[in-house]
Amino acid sequence: MPTRQEQHLLNRPRHIVAKLVGLAVVTLAFAAGAYGLRLYSQAKYAIQSTYHSSGKVATAIKNKRPFAALLLGVDTGADGRIDKGNSDTMIVAVVNPAKKQTQLVSIPRDTVAQMIGTKSFNMQKINAAYNIGGSTMAINTVTKLVNVPISYYLTINMGALEKVVDAVGGVDVQVPFSFTSSKTGGQHFTKGKMHLNGNMALAYARMRYEDPKGDYGRQQRQQQVIKAILKKAVSLDSLSNFSSLLNTVSKNIATNLSFDDMMSIFQHYRGAAQHIQSDHLQGQAALVYPGPLSYQIPSTKELQRVSTKLRTALGLSAATISNQNVRENNANSSFQWNVDQDQTYTIFNPDL
Repeated sequence: MPTRQEQHLLNRPRHIVAKLVGLAVVTLAFAAGAYGLRLYSQAKYAIQSTYHSSGKVATAIKNKRPFAALLLGVDTGADGRIDKGNSDTMIVAVVNPAKKQTQLVSIPRDTVAQMIGTKSFNMQKINAAYNIGGSTMAINTVTKLVNVPISYYLTINMGALEKVVDAVGGVDVQVPFSFTSSKTGGQHFTKGKMHLNGNMALAYARMRYEDPKGDYGRQQRQQQVIKAILKKAVSLDSLSNFSSLLNTVSKNIATNLSFDDMMSIFQHYRGAAQHIQSDHLQGQAALVYPGPLSYQIPSTKELQRVSTKLRTALGLSAATISNQNVRENNANSSFQWNVDQDQTYTIFNPDL
């Protein structure tokens, strides 16, 4: 039987191993903490570089409540430019964390609307709101059009869509028909399920001339790509991937979502991205004089339908639409829509 001194010598290696293991655990914990802090700092820096106040502080996300955001896609060409041009993509997104649902409604770029925030009466295509008064005017104009409180916006240079898609590893879409996109580089798409890289996804979202539905078909494809991106983005279960995605596109995004807002969305709203519903505001093609200019004019009934749908998604009761579009529609009660031939519409009257 070993003596006490011999037993001490036998136990010594175990003590050394235990100390080494303990030291390794502490070292790893410190390294993980330092790495996590670095990722956190990188994510915060990337988000802060995209932040642009809209003049009012929204608290819906902070309080984990449903919120509405306006997604604006602008095609400004150069990397890092998002301050000029029309917003050819306008989508109202309502995110409801309790119901775990997201509602997307596209607003056609040619929709006639009163510009809210101009010094004098101004009614024209809704995609001009961003060009005239930036994201703030775009929010106010869409809010008035569909009578839905919109607290947040996210403006992205459409050229950055390519980077976003590549950053999430590509997206899967269901191509409705085979076509070659002649205006974007001759990319070919085959009917059925396709996995698209960034270049292909951008061409798919931009194509309009080969689509028999025109801009409405493009809106549907844009929503397809956005839904696919959202589903991929919420699968990024680490801050490392999230930070990498933000750094990839930060120069091409402007938003009034703060760092805390985005962290809250990442932590508490991800379930809503698993159930995304799509819709659009339907207008009727018409020529507006003097001009003539080609517009999409939504009926009062259609405006009310979209308004009620979005308000319901937000947890709000329906409210009767009352805006310049409704007044113009009422003043033209005998006007018969017919998309198969050119139509005329009265000159917009600010006194209505």
